[in-house]
Amino acid sequence: MTAVTGTLDGSVELLDRALAYTRFQLAGVRDELLGRPTPCAGWNLERLLAHMEDALDAFTEAAGGTVEVYAAAGAAGQVATLQDKACSLLGAWSGPTDHGPVLVGGRELARGLLVATAALEITVHGWDVGQSTGTGRPIPPELATALLPVAQEVVAPADRRMRFAPARPVPADASPADRLLAYVGRS
Repeated sequence: MTAVTGTLDGSVELLDRALAYTRFQLAGVRDELLGRPTPCAGWNLERLLAHMEDALDAFTEAAGGTVEVYAAAGAAGQVATLQDKACSLLGAWSGPTDHGPVLVGGRELARGLLVATAALEITVHGWDVGQSTGTGRPIPPELATALLPVAQEVVAPADRRMRFAPARPVPADASPADRLLAYVGRS
């Protein structure tokens, strides 16, 4: 486990930064942009927002100790719903929680790693939203630096064709955000 995912408090702080970054990315979403493609092949903005809503629900549910895995719903999420769910997610993990592992689809995960994974997912999808709307901001260097070890810990080679594109090469002087995005298959 990395230093960031080693403590629940550190992971919750990382989640807070990820949510703040993504909140600004969501500000560019408008109805007429929902059909636009995202950096993920075969996904449009509407589908990405629905996926983000499902993920927020699952990560919030995990604060209770168990996540049931269901097929993703096809309905588009609205920005206001995502913002409400993001607040609920942060609140669920900011209060007193059990310190034992969380059951996710029958597998145990350490709480710190789970929350850091939520921060990674939220940040990368926030970046995707910004690319799709044309209003994207770069991922802050400190956030990207903290998330790269999380990505290296949770993105397994088996994930590469199903959930992530292959890692992309980066120049030696690449920014932390470019390194993170390249690792998760974004360019």
